[in-house]
Amino acid sequence: MAIRFDRPVSGAARFSRLLGAFSLVLALAVLVAHRFGGLATPYLVLLLIAAAGCGLLAAMLAAVGLRSLWVSGAEGGLAALAALIYAAFPLALGALATERYMTLPDIYDVSTDPASAPDWLSPPKSDQIWLKRNPVTPEDREQQMAAYPELTGRRYEGALDRVLEAVRKVAKQSGFTIVKTSGTTEPDRAPEDEPAKPGSGDDAVADAPGIIPVPTPRPYDDDVAKLIRGANGVTLQATNRTLILGLRFDILIRLREEAETTFVDIRVASRYGQHDLGFSAAIAGDYLKALDAELLGIAGG
Repeated sequence: MAIRFDRPVSGAARFSRLLGAFSLVLALAVLVAHRFGGLATPYLVLLLIAAAGCGLLAAMLAAVGLRSLWVSGAEGGLAALAALIYAAFPLALGALATERYMTLPDIYDVSTDPASAPDWLSPPKSDQIWLKRNPVTPEDREQQMAAYPELTGRRYEGALDRVLEAVRKVAKQSGFTIVKTSGTTEPDRAPEDEPAKPGSGDDAVADAPGIIPVPTPRPYDDDVAKLIRGANGVTLQATNRTLILGLRFDILIRLREEAETTFVDIRVASRYGQHDLGFSAAIAGDYLKALDAELLGIAGG
């Protein structure tokens, strides 16, 4: 008489495979919908959290199934292994986001000029939905300087127009879309080079005022100082999307001509949430490195 052994079946292992497959499909679907469709970023974050949660539950059930296999020889080992493979991607995304959230500063806006960050030519607008955020404060700038001390402006030994050409080229290579510009590359014209006005000459001297106003010192960041600095400078505002996640960022690049050099500052801000997970600093740093290479590395702090 033949003896037949009936192996128990692990329901946890089989369910973990279905749940793991669901978490993978959900993560991929929302990434595609956000990158190529109209899915808003707040919903992307919410659905990715749900996918990571399903992946974590699938991994826990798979662990239960593998334990049953080890203890009682229950069927379900292959299903548990498949669940772990399916859940690996959403779990990896969740783990990476959590690690960055816990270790990087809680900021969404970085600038190479923390003391006087360039002003937006057109303030970015976006529907935050549930990813609310606070205005940028001096404390945020201090956190940035502590976390990213290498994020500084660049001084190039070249005319403004030459540096501007490189700035635009590198921006295009980096995937930036320039949406607005301000300023001019024309150098300040000396008074003796200006064309003569009708009635100028000796007759004009007689009409000079008897009291000559004397300029007084002004704070560096007042409106007049900003006007003087912007008289011979250029500001570019652009947008960018990350390659895989398709996250949107706003970028401001400011060029100022100082003596025989051109100083370049960059500001990058995410559109949603209080925490940018370090993406803003990475975008700014990569751009400045590419700009250094384009201008043969002749940069100084």
